[in-house]
Formats: sequence, C-alpha cells, structure tokens
Amino acid sequence: MGIVGTVGVFWSLSGFILRIIQTRKSIYLKGTNMFVLRQLNNKINTNIASMSIICLMLFMTISVLSSSLSIKSALDSQLAKFTPVDVNLYKPAFLPESYVSSYSGKTIYYSEEQIEDSRHPVSYTLETNGYDMNNLKDIVEIPIYALSEWTLADSLGEYYESTKSQYSMLSYDMPEPIVKISDYNKIAELYGEEQYSLNDDEYIVVCNYEQMTNIRNQMLSTNSNIEINGKTYHSKYNECKEGFIYIATTEINAGIILVPDNFELENENIQEHLLVANYNAETEEEKQEIESTLIGSGDTEFFENVREKGIDLDGSSKISVTESSKGLATIIIFIAIYLGIVFLIASSAILALKQLTESSDNKQRYTILRKIGCDEKMINQALFRQIFIFFMMPLVLAMVHSIFGIKFILSMLEVLASPDELMPSVIVTAVIIGAIYGVYFLATYLGSKNIIKEEN
Repeated sequence: MGIVGTVGVFWSLSGFILRIIQTRKSIYLKGTNMFVLRQLNNKINTNIASMSIICLMLFMTISVLSSSLSIKSALDSQLAKFTPVDVNLYKPAFLPESYVSSYSGKTIYYSEEQIEDSRHPVSYTLETNGYDMNNLKDIVEIPIYALSEWTLADSLGEYYESTKSQYSMLSYDMPEPIVKISDYNKIAELYGEEQYSLNDDEYIVVCNYEQMTNIRNQMLSTNSNIEINGKTYHSKYNECKEGFIYIATTEINAGIILVPDNFELENENIQEHLLVANYNAETEEEKQEIESTLIGSGDTEFFENVREKGIDLDGSSKISVTESSKGLATIIIFIAIYLGIVFLIASSAILALKQLTESSDNKQRYTILRKIGCDEKMINQALFRQIFIFFMMPLVLAMVHSIFGIKFILSMLEVLASPDELMPSVIVTAVIIGAIYGVYFLATYLGSKNIIKEEN
C-alpha cells in the first residue's frame, strides 16, 4: 500500500501543483515561474517510477538510520543503569528426585549430590567446591520463591481472558516469582534502587518491561485482591513499581511479587537461589581475572568439581553483558550506516544524473529564454528552483513516510528503545542526510549551470 500510494502521489502531484499555481496568476506569470513549473511537470510525469523508487530509498535511509541510532543510544544509557554490580549467580533450588522432560519425554534423574546442593544457597556451592570467596565482596544472597496457586493467570484475575485473547503466547500457568520484602530491599540497596515497605496484608509488583507493566496495571488499578492460604492480600499500589533483581542490558523484568516477611512460605517453595556481588578488585584487568575463575568453563579445581557433580550453576556478569551489548550495538550501527549511506548515495546520484541529462537535453530552451530577454541571473534562479524542487519532492514525501515507519520500528523494539531517545537520533540523521544530499544537490546545480551556460 505504501508503494502504491507513493506512485500515486507522484502520478498526480505535478498536475495538481500546476493546476493550483495556474489559478494564482500573480504567481504563475511572475518571472520564470511558468517555465519552471512546466519543466517540473514534464520531469515528474516522465520519471514517476524512478521518483517513487528514490522516495522509498530515502524513506529506508531515514528510518533505518534514526531508529538504529536511537537503539544504540538507549543501549548505552541503559547499560549503566541495569548493570549496577559485577556478577549474578543463580541455580535451581530443591530439585526433585526425577522429572519427565517436556522435550524428549524421558525421565531425568538427579543424583544425591545435586539434590543436596540445591537445598543450599550459591555460596555453599562455591565454598564446598574450592572457590576462593575472597574474590567477592558486597555479597547478597536471597531465595526466590514460587507457589503453584499464584500464577500469572491468578494475578490477572478478571482480566485473564481478555489478556489471553490479545497475548496468547504468554505463559499464564507459570508461577509468579515471589521475593520477601526484606530480601528485595537488600538487593535494592546494593543496586541503588528504591526500597519499599509492606503491611501484613499487602504486596507489591515490581516490573519494568513496558508491555507487561501495562498488562499488570489494568488489574492493579481495579481489583488487585488475591487469596493465598486462606488470607486475602491486596496491592499496596494501583500500579507496578519499577525495579529488578537480575542485571541485564535493558528493561526485561516481566514482574516480581514482593510479599511481607511473615508471608507463609516453606523452604520447598524456593524456586531459585540468587547471589549478587562485586569483584574484590580495583582495576579492569583484575576484574577480568576474577571473571575467568567464576563465569565460564575453565580448567580450575572449582569448575572441575562443579562439572563432575553436575551442578547447574549459571550466571551473568557486568563484563559479559557489556561486551554483548556493545557487540549488538556495533552490528546495528554497521548495518544501519551501510544500508542508509548506500541508499542515500544511490538516490542522490540517480537524481543528479537525471537532472544533468535533462539539462543537457533542454539546453536549447534556456537559449530561447535568453533570446526573449531573460538575463543570466533569472535563468540561474529558474534552474536553481527546479533542481531544488526536483530534489526536495522525494525527500519530503520520504520524511512523511518515515514518521510512521520509525513509530512502527520502535513499537516492535520497545524493549531496546523508547521515543524519548529518538530526537537526538533524528537530528544526527538529518545532519548526515543534509550533508550528503546537499553536496549532490550543489554539484548538480553547478554542473547543470555549466551545461546551459551560453557559449561565447
């Protein structure tokens, strides 16, 4: 529809503009305006397909460059916020003796060592397998709970059916992650985030993933009551509060339930053990060295013991998250600049070649203008205006297309960027396009001016 609409605009635009200007005799008959308009009408009518292609190429340039630059800017700004510590380590808790794999259908059995290790926090795994705990500082460990009777569907309540019809891919039967308020505040204090308090019959939902925040806020703004173990709890706030416990590149927390410390939870309800810490190091080289002993699969005694026992210890670090984020940003910028600059240069070159060719073909018409009394200044002004309009028409229409194109791109990539980061990227894109497009325009005007110059 966009392609058809673009062709339709150029198909009708020249005649429409000419008809409008003809009704304003004071403009149409002034100076060389009649000549300029007739020239443009002829150019556009004979170049509808090429003008449409050039417009779409410029649209791609504007959309790709501005949206990719905004995504890179968002990644850089969010990286510092969402990596406030050096490392997160986590492992599953209270493993059963066996379970049936949903992929293979086979029964998977856990060893006694795996089951025993899962009953203890992450620090237990590190210490009992020979890891030097002096490598870490600012250590905070918390359990993350889950209850089968408190799922996402239970949280949504009366909004469950309408939400499921709109977002069918969400796992509504998965238990919500639950964290006691004092445990969360330990993490929040270390992260420099806001801390909260709760009464005995209250809970809070912390979430920073925008789409899930909007879904949850529908429920929290009306009836947020939920009954657990015969006791009714209600949300302290009528909306989600911002917060997170796992380091990441951006807002990915889809929701964590904070409950009072006296909330009835058993050890068997612990779903995961989490350890948060900083490296006991001052320089980046020292941090890299500690990283190699903790994250990865090295040949140290610690890694050998963990592998031998089959312990499922996983984690993420500030260093690894930063490297992956920078790698993604580099790829995005490379592709965006490559595609954007190629499309921009190609469209500018096509416009320039067409205008230079037509200036050569229409050289006789400018000779006629001289014979009827037009001086060189008027002729150059007429040439400048028609080249300027010829260059600007596909660019202006491409800018209109880009308003909707960029909005669509950001809606698809709302996790990576928001409209707030868009304006600086649009300004940078405008500067790039203005510089390259302007150089081609100026070169085209000067070249055409030499072509139509009167020979002595």
